[in-house]
Amino acid sequence: MRLHALRGAITCTENSKGEIEEKTQRLIKELLARNDLAHDDIVSVIFTMTDDLTAEFPATAARGIGLGDIPLLCARELDIEHGMSMCIRLLAHCYSERSRDELHHVYLEGARALRDDLPE
Repeated sequence: MRLHALRGAITCTENSKGEIEEKTQRLIKELLARNDLAHDDIVSVIFTMTDDLTAEFPATAARGIGLGDIPLLCARELDIEHGMSMCIRLLAHCYSERSRDELHHVYLEGARALRDDLPE
């Protein structure tokens, strides 16, 4: 087993608790599914959100799907003039027997534009 770091992002359409919970949970589930990861493979997750998302913590959404025993951290994304708005990003540290080339970063919805060089 090797420690890996996987990135992901998704955009929201509104600043609401329900939207942030739904999009965060979708992003996490997709990251786990695409990489064939189980709960026990995850070491920690760092979330960032842009300044226009303030209605909920993404860590709260992660706890809502069973990640409450995993270290979770929320932070603010840099407010860059040409940066993407309404965006939740994550950096997940996990163990996997797969090689780096076999793992997949996950960029969904409008966030696909952040890494359009990656396969879907």
